[in-house]
Amino acid sequence: PCGYTATPDDPAVRPVPLPPDPRGTPGKGQVRVTLDTNHGPIGLTLDRSAAPCTVQSFLHLTRHRFYDRTPCHRLTAYPTLSVLQCGDPSGTGSGGPGYRYRDELPTDLPPAPTDPTGARRVYARGTLAMANAGPDTNGSQFFLVYADSALRPDYTVFGSVDAAGLATLDRIAAGGVAPTAEDP
Repeated sequence: PCGYTATPDDPAVRPVPLPPDPRGTPGKGQVRVTLDTNHGPIGLTLDRSAAPCTVQSFLHLTRHRFYDRTPCHRLTAYPTLSVLQCGDPSGTGSGGPGYRYRDELPTDLPPAPTDPTGARRVYARGTLAMANAGPDTNGSQFFLVYADSALRPDYTVFGSVDAAGLATLDRIAAGGVAPTAEDP
């Protein structure tokens, strides 16, 4: 079982029940979904064999319309971190579904050539992964990688972005980010 656990200290931003937690979480096959954005569609392929509990949770949230009209609240444009982060209906980066579940971490990511310590791995362009606040804190937030990024392998990879979706991500990234005093 996936062990979806309610987080009363961090309630759901939008009401949603805990996902079903069957003994036999589907662990085979792929599921196609489309993330509709104001910049165009982003086609996603969810991989049950890579992360069955994550795919089950993502589909549960989708079915309950948790992601509807939700902003993508973070765009990074660093040479080693190029992602669009989505999945928090509050748009603050701190909201979630009111539950958490365990990591399903990748074991086959290549070492990042930009990291001489060997601690970081390449999350390749087109990767779909869960954002988190530490070990086993997966909720609703996810990120889409639009250029190879060097990260510690602490983020569950649960799918990929199709070619048309990558074109949409490229358009979003081309809009850039606004520098602030705190983060020039």
